[in-house]
Parts: sequence; structure tokens; C-alpha cells
Amino acid sequence: MDQLTHNVRRANWLNIIKQCQERPANVTVRQWLKDNDIKEKSYYYWLRKFRKESYDQMQLPAATEEPAEVSFVEFAAPTSEKVVSTQNSLNSTTTAVIRHGAITLEISNAISEEVLSLLLKEVIHAGERC
Repeated sequence: MDQLTHNVRRANWLNIIKQCQERPANVTVRQWLKDNDIKEKSYYYWLRKFRKESYDQMQLPAATEEPAEVSFVEFAAPTSEKVVSTQNSLNSTTTAVIRHGAITLEISNAISEEVLSLLLKEVIHAGERC
């Protein structure tokens, strides 16, 4: 098949796929193809071909990039009495989610003020180093 024929077929199938995607919401792809006398296998062949072309054109990050630096922060835990009360509250539902950079904290109402304050200080400190 010469390039001109290929380009004409490609343009025709691109038009068919666009029309199918703009079909009424209550009409299935299969029904639309049947109503327009289009073979289902041919439709999906060209759809897959266009999707692959689009994927190949996307800019993917280079695999040679170095991974982001991972760091850990150590902080003192509250006294054992407060740790026990905090551990008992782990089954409660999350009432707040705090995100700072790549850090996410899910917090319940049962968290002590001391632990919350300590966590927030460390999140801010860790975020400054990123």
C-alpha cells in the first residue's frame, strides 16, 4: 500500500473514531458501529493504532534521572501514657488530612495537642529541606 492510500485510510478512520466518540450518550459503541455498517474489529484495530501513536508521542521522563532524595526525621515520642491513649485512637476515623509537599498526615480528633504540635513542627521542618 502506498503512502497516499495509507494517509487517506488513516484520515477516514480518524473521522469515524471521532464520530463514534461524539455519539449520543444512550447509544453503545457496538450499536453505533452496527448502525453505521462498520466492522467492530476494524474499528478497534484503528483505535488501538491511534492510541499507540499518541502514547509514543508523549514525552516520558528519562530513565537515567536520579531518584528523589529520601530523608527521615527522628522525634521524641510523648510519654508512654499518652502513647497508649493515641494507639487506642488509631481505630477512629480520620477527621483531617494535612499535606505539605510529599508528606501526608491523616489525623483523628483523638490526637493529643502535644503530638499534633510535634508532628506539625516536623512536617514544616522536613518540607523546608525538600
